[in-house]
Amino acid sequence: MSTRLTFLSATRRRPTRIKGGIPLTVSQSVCCRATAGSGVTSQVCNTNLWTASSSPPAAGSGRATGMWMKTLRESPQRKGCLCSQGWSYAIDFPATYTKDKKWNSCVRRRRWLRYRRYKAMDTWAKIPSQQTTLPDPFSDISCGGWEISEEPRGRLSLWAVSLQGKVWFRDGIYHHNPEGSLWEEVFLPGEVIQISCGPGDLVWAVLWEGQLIVREGISRDCPKGSSWAVVESPSPDVGAIHVAVGINVVWAVTKDNKVWFRRGVNSHNPCGSGWIGMVGEMITINVGLNDQVWAINCEDRAVYFRQGVTSSELSGKTWKAITVPRDGDRSHSSASANSLQSAGCYFCGEVRAQSVVSDAESDTEKGSADGASCHATSTSPESFVDAPTDSSNPPTDPPKPRIPKVTSDSFISELVSDREPGKSSRDTGSAPPAVPEEESIPGEGEVKAPCAGSALSPSQSGGPLDPQWSNVDLEEAQQAQTVAVQDTADTCSLSSVATYTLAMEDPYGADEHPLWAWVSGGGCSVDSHSQLNWFNFSMNSSSLVSSVQSMSLSVSPAQTAAWRRQIFEQLSERTKREMDNFRHYEQAVEQSVWVKKGTMQWWRDWKPHKWIDVHFALEQFSGPDGNKDGILFIYYNYYEEKKYLHAFINEVTILVPVLNDSKHTFAIYTPERTKQRWPIRLAAATELEMHDWLALLSVSCCDSRGIHGPPSKQAIWSITCKGDIFISEPSPGLEAMPYPTPCDQMFWRQVGGHLRVVECNSVGIVWGIGYDHTAWVHTGGYGGGFFQGLASSTDNIYTQTDVKSVYIYENQRWNPVTGYTNRGLPTDRYMWSDASGLHECTKTNTKPPSPQWTWVSDWAIDYSVSGGTDREGWQFAADFPASYHGYKTMKDFVRRRRWARKCKLTTTGPWQEIPPIPLSDVTILPCTAQSSVDVIPVWAISNKGDVLCRLGVTALTPAGSSWLHVGTDQPFKSISIGAASQVWAIARDGSAFYRGSVSARSPAGDCWYHIPSPAKQKLKQVSVGRTSVYTVDENGNLWYRQGVTPSYPQGSSWEHISNNVRKVSVGPLDQVWIIADKVQGSHSLSCGTVCHRLGVQPVEPKGQSWDYGIGGGWDHITVRGNSVEPPRLRLPSLTDPSSRSPVPVRNTEVNGVGN
Repeated sequence: MSTRLTFLSATRRRPTRIKGGIPLTVSQSVCCRATAGSGVTSQVCNTNLWTASSSPPAAGSGRATGMWMKTLRESPQRKGCLCSQGWSYAIDFPATYTKDKKWNSCVRRRRWLRYRRYKAMDTWAKIPSQQTTLPDPFSDISCGGWEISEEPRGRLSLWAVSLQGKVWFRDGIYHHNPEGSLWEEVFLPGEVIQISCGPGDLVWAVLWEGQLIVREGISRDCPKGSSWAVVESPSPDVGAIHVAVGINVVWAVTKDNKVWFRRGVNSHNPCGSGWIGMVGEMITINVGLNDQVWAINCEDRAVYFRQGVTSSELSGKTWKAITVPRDGDRSHSSASANSLQSAGCYFCGEVRAQSVVSDAESDTEKGSADGASCHATSTSPESFVDAPTDSSNPPTDPPKPRIPKVTSDSFISELVSDREPGKSSRDTGSAPPAVPEEESIPGEGEVKAPCAGSALSPSQSGGPLDPQWSNVDLEEAQQAQTVAVQDTADTCSLSSVATYTLAMEDPYGADEHPLWAWVSGGGCSVDSHSQLNWFNFSMNSSSLVSSVQSMSLSVSPAQTAAWRRQIFEQLSERTKREMDNFRHYEQAVEQSVWVKKGTMQWWRDWKPHKWIDVHFALEQFSGPDGNKDGILFIYYNYYEEKKYLHAFINEVTILVPVLNDSKHTFAIYTPERTKQRWPIRLAAATELEMHDWLALLSVSCCDSRGIHGPPSKQAIWSITCKGDIFISEPSPGLEAMPYPTPCDQMFWRQVGGHLRVVECNSVGIVWGIGYDHTAWVHTGGYGGGFFQGLASSTDNIYTQTDVKSVYIYENQRWNPVTGYTNRGLPTDRYMWSDASGLHECTKTNTKPPSPQWTWVSDWAIDYSVSGGTDREGWQFAADFPASYHGYKTMKDFVRRRRWARKCKLTTTGPWQEIPPIPLSDVTILPCTAQSSVDVIPVWAISNKGDVLCRLGVTALTPAGSSWLHVGTDQPFKSISIGAASQVWAIARDGSAFYRGSVSARSPAGDCWYHIPSPAKQKLKQVSVGRTSVYTVDENGNLWYRQGVTPSYPQGSSWEHISNNVRKVSVGPLDQVWIIADKVQGSHSLSCGTVCHRLGVQPVEPKGQSWDYGIGGGWDHITVRGNSVEPPRLRLPSLTDPSSRSPVPVRNTEVNGVGN
């Protein structure tokens, strides 16, 4: 690749002292290799370099060719701005430059060009260093980071470990600079022996003590990360010696050769949640693309592949040995080479040893063992041959095998510490002599190895020439070896295999395989669903291939079709005969039972509360009548005693995903646990596993209750703080008097999609609003999201996107000396925190709400904060926390500003978008079951505060046709329409309004009537039913409007009902439901709880008490579609004891406040 360096020199009239650049120096033996497939595709490029020096710069890294020259060409941006000597003039730096020198031209500049050619294509190049003190010699390197979120294409992260246990990070690696710019030392909690970097933001390392450390805070803006987290070894008595990292997996090997899998690893939780011991003993392990795993077995030293690794089962199923043929096998069969090519790997060719004369040369000329694809290293005894003996110099000792330093294997010496060197007696007679990698000892024991270019010819091997092993050499390798590699380039794949020798073994027989010591699959892409045929077979591979080929040639397609037809007819006849003979027997098994098991983590019920590993099982059975039911089991250990807890499927009331930064968590509620505010909380290893369990459990719960298909028109809709949508089918006794159905026994099921607000009515019209203010209408389907198969409808499911902002706060305190600074008092909140100040939230460590969300913007200052800001976005206050304002006063000693970053979610659900106006609130006319309204009034408020009326909304066209603008004198934020077209709204200043003369003929009404707010309160939300009007103020107080009559719909006064209320929904029968905060449970306060107002009737519209249901974590509810009339029950007689009902009425309060 040729590169043209463009250097611009500039001078100033007045004398100026200018510092020169530091020349690049050559680092020790750390090399990079750029190939045609590595992203460095341009052949010639030029670079604009700007400096204040008046002379051309010196050569940089030694790759440049040609001399510096000044350019007189005019670029399109500076046309006509160059004089005869290339100077352009201006009044100062920077400014507009001209070719003419004027009286006020105080500075001038000109551009220098130099062409350079990148000479390290398809070869090794030493990495230069800018440090005066070079890093220590390296013992391990690891490359990755090309899939970091929003990372520019071509960026890489290179981590290195020195012999002293230090870790270095190579900065500035990208397309046109594959060697990077400089080494940066990374602070460590201890000495490191090995490191592994994944394609994403996972970096793990192994300490000398056997512990593991995880790099946290890795992102696009900070690829080096921010801190280390220590993870204990899988076995407390045996430390780890090797770790391998993938996209979402971490594998480790301990000193006793046990293999361990780290579960729960992802970008949000790089440390994972726990270790799982795997079957098998390995000496080294490696993770490739798609999280596929390779390893070397410690017993037979064979290369093993982890089979069954998929996105849903990252730990795989079993180990399978890979067929790696020896020299003799390759001369007779190419089955293994072909099968390995199908898997994206290439095991082929001869093994040769590299010639090194002295220790000094071995440090600079040793071959790297890190290839671009699936690499393996062998200690094949067939790679050694005896050299001709020299009688004049008899050997005194056999040569000592030397272990070269290889990538990702700092513990290689442990692999051969128990092995005794031996001699090979095989002689090919055609191999040139080679020098061992220790000191040369001539004589009888001298070991020879054939070069890659000296492979057996077809006449020597007795068969066609197969691809050969090749060694990836440095630039300093001998020219003869380079020529040899080029001669066999047509028989080798681009992904060469680096090899080295560990020791000499005794020759093995025909049934033995090479002894491998190291493997790397960093460039080997294996499809998890493909059929792999490159494993060991019980019979010889060549004979198997030949027999298969001979059989395939002798069988014609016509014969195959005839055989299939004959077999099908025989099976059909047998099935018919057996079914007819035994049809008169009655069924022996009257019910079927199946069980699904798995491992999870459970948030235990007793103190201290923490996550513990448990076994989770679902046992489902069906009776002869077709009814289905099941039981959940959670098996755990309590003080070395095995115990379990269970829950019946027909008692489960809801399955809800829980918002958690580090775990994939969901909660299981039952009526008893709803009363305690303490659900069963479980955490799965992956998000896909959590969704699979949620879908399975949801289907089982619906089967046990006989609920299937889309939601009914009377359904109650709710939304969690996470944006998940749930529905509940109301029973007729939900509003019955005097014994209503307790709302903690209501069953909720999830619907696909993601919303912030939802509204409905009894005609079946359902509208929703996302976090990005996009309006959506329900299509009548069900399922979507992670629901598949029978749990989701096949039509009316569409793709839904949502965008929300994540906020963090930058806090500062006033210092009399330096002014506002980010160093606060010891009692202050974090200088970068959330809104509460209790949690530290920086730009680097703040993640999207869940793995389903992805960033779509950078951090930016948010000026739309309540209370206003100054020009820089700051809000001022006397102290933390306090009332903030957008201007500074003499009493303000702290300030803060809010930063926002947008993230996006893509999912599916039964929702269709209604463009183009973004909305902030919507309301639909509540109808009774006997209503015959054709056109349904729908009112909404845009995100700018405009009031809109939707026209053409019917049961057949729920999306309507067009918007009608309703004039207002100020922006609004909440609106609600009740029976008889009563329209109430709340303005952004907290005042209430009533819209007069709204009817079918005049759907927009004629004027607004101002309604006074409660004393010293600002209202934020309103809901109107049949005759009742309820509002919620900004302090969480619930108010009821008294005196509302058909003749005086504005009412007379406000009456306080309760506090700690977040949202209110009034139904078509004047039923009242709220989302309450600070509901007392058995363990703690619960925020976001669904509560139902009891005792609401025409004679007492305000009700009597609260009955709490599901929660917390709920944010919105609407009951405006529930128009089911409660059954009329005869009140029990006070004189007849037998007529009294034993069911008590639950009288609960919201934070101690009742009616």
